[in-house]
Amino acid sequence: MTRVEWKISDGPVDYVEALAAMEARAAAIRAGEAPELVWLLEHPPLYTAGTSARAEDLRDPDRFPVHEVGRGGQYTYHGPGQRVVYVMLDVGARGHDVRRFVAQLEAWVIATLDRFGVRGEIREGRVGVWVARPDKPPTATGAPAEDKIAAIGVKLRKWVSFHGLSLNVEPDLSHFDGIVPCGITEHGVTSLVDLGLPVTMADVDVALRQCFEDVFGDAPQPSPNPA
Repeated sequence: MTRVEWKISDGPVDYVEALAAMEARAAAIRAGEAPELVWLLEHPPLYTAGTSARAEDLRDPDRFPVHEVGRGGQYTYHGPGQRVVYVMLDVGARGHDVRRFVAQLEAWVIATLDRFGVRGEIREGRVGVWVARPDKPPTATGAPAEDKIAAIGVKLRKWVSFHGLSLNVEPDLSHFDGIVPCGITEHGVTSLVDLGLPVTMADVDVALRQCFEDVFGDAPQPSPNPA
């Protein structure tokens, strides 16, 4: 398999069904029966709890369904207007380096944002991609205001990845109020449209695909099946 398959789902995808589909595809990739896959979709409004989620960070447990999942990270929100990107890639064949893989996901988001004139940045100790907000007052501690525009949380099983990232295009930002996103209280969340950019989901999809190969390259030959 030398090509990465791309899939775009038009309507909202049920979260449990998406998890099952990712598990099945990752298993097929490990077995050499399917190519790598990048899946672009939206979910109905929901919260997910990663392996580091703290109960006190779920501020409104009755607002939306809450799904406990095996990916890294804490609480995140998914919903309409947010581009969810699930990546089922053979990380074993791509270098056996988890840190490098996460850095590539961050670089992919940053390159995509750059297509729209937005400077995305990473911060030590804060997962995801951030945008400086000089138009907002400093935080309570005096730090410059920053908002999160993309979340990243992945899981690997026998060196094949699933889950991935979410990029805020035009979600209802008030939906994030029901959680402490990724456990961070000092900074907020934003979206491309919130930043004043009339960007559509289709625009973002084009940019994601154009930037993917620049960061990840073409699909490698599958890694040998683990013993």
